[in-house]
Amino acid sequence: MANARASEPSYFNAINVTPFIDVMLVLIIVMIMSLPLATHKVPVDLPSGPSMPAPEEPHMLAIDRAGAVTIDGRAIDDAALPATLAAIRDRPGAVLQMNTDPEANYARFDAVLAVIKRAGITRLGFVGHKAMMD
Repeated sequence: MANARASEPSYFNAINVTPFIDVMLVLIIVMIMSLPLATHKVPVDLPSGPSMPAPEEPHMLAIDRAGAVTIDGRAIDDAALPATLAAIRDRPGAVLQMNTDPEANYARFDAVLAVIKRAGITRLGFVGHKAMMD
């Protein structure tokens, strides 16, 4: 038998670039997907300088158990309500607060709320009642 000599290991002198190309393709896809998010702008109107807000002028609209409406403690009928609300709307800093008796009819509350909406009141708050503990 011939002496079988183990050949010396040969080294592979070329670099496998397939994983490198795969990684580069993934990075390109990530860049393409994130680029629109980075360039998207949302226009925001910021104030140009310090401005003092108008002092709040709260007005209380109350509906009692019988459905009568009062504004700032003064009784008002349904015909005069839109004009009174328009005057409140036009004052800077005016806030309308609404307090309704818990026993008042919901339909009456809804009708008054519709008049408030039609009058263009945008600053409206509801005065709540304390929760009853059993």
